[in-house]
Amino acid sequence: MNAEQARAVIERVLSRIAPEVDLLAVDPTESLTDQLAINSMDQLNLVLGVHEETGVDIPERDYPKLASVEGFVTYLVARGA
Repeated sequence: MNAEQARAVIERVLSRIAPEVDLLAVDPTESLTDQLAINSMDQLNLVLGVHEETGVDIPERDYPKLASVEGFVTYLVARGA
């Protein structure tokens, strides 16, 4: 999976979790929880949704790496999703 594909997966899952959010307005380097006002359950649903779409296991210890879109993309690309 390349960065563009990873970003598309994240955007698809985010659109299901927070359909009211304008994904074009999301800064990929900033914290998703700060920008989208999502709670910890939404964040967990994001991780689970990405896992379901990619098959990449994401251990809880890695959650801090997934704070932003770019963090998620980097993580998925590095895992060879």
